[in-house]
Amino acid sequence: MGNPEKPDSARTVRHAAGLIARRGGKVLALEETARHAGLKVQTFPDLKSLRHAVDLLLVLGGDGTMLGVARQTAGSPTPILGVNIGGLGFLTAVPSADLGRALDHFWKGEYRLEPRALLEAEAHCGRERIRLSALNDIVIGRVHSSRLIELEVSVDGDPVTRYRCDGLILSTPTGSTAYSLAAGGAVIHPAARVLALTPICPHTLSNRSLILPHSSVIRITNCSASGSTLLSADGQVTSELDQDDAVVIRQSRRTVQLVHLADSSFFQALRHKLHWRGAYL
Repeated sequence: MGNPEKPDSARTVRHAAGLIARRGGKVLALEETARHAGLKVQTFPDLKSLRHAVDLLLVLGGDGTMLGVARQTAGSPTPILGVNIGGLGFLTAVPSADLGRALDHFWKGEYRLEPRALLEAEAHCGRERIRLSALNDIVIGRVHSSRLIELEVSVDGDPVTRYRCDGLILSTPTGSTAYSLAAGGAVIHPAARVLALTPICPHTLSNRSLILPHSSVIRITNCSASGSTLLSADGQVTSELDQDDAVVIRQSRRTVQLVHLADSSFFQALRHKLHWRGAYL
């Protein structure tokens, strides 16, 4: 599947289809992707039906595309390979220019699968009960105001504190290099079995990012006025919180299977994509 909003999407989709066909593989696609790229192949109306029919789900886009796919395919054993035709592309393992090399590695079995856990959030927003899932993070933040919001947090029933801040980020290891990192959180290896709770611009300077066991159940209660606080999942799904609304967040039992190629690593991604270095030589 390809993101039609990316300028090079149609060309890259056609290139990928040609590579697969030349190796004797069968190309299947979302209806929208096939229509956008002008492919004459078997199509499926949605990702849920496509994922059951393929041996590899090739996602051509950026990190936002990958996050949407992850939420829609969570729990599926089908491996996902992200091809970057966006910006930074931390979740997309392969630049579009290296697609041929990446597919060769996959066909030769020179890869491993990395299960990445998602977060689940359950909340009562006013009279509405909602459930959200996220691969990167669940964020509770302020809306349309320069005033701080107040959020009361407990972990496994044990009170932590009441934060006065611009918001809170609860991040998976996968999401530790996204919003959480920008807010001062730690970089966490994807294989670590932890969660990170990171305040956004806290009023108290001693409020730092907390690393929690992956089994933790985090309860966050909105103590601010109604209409001032927003709940979001991966920055893509949002709901407003009323005063005294509570959000319960835990690690999901569902995972997504990301393809990790033999000639790449997490630390290589840090060096090349985040310009990670200790000193200049």
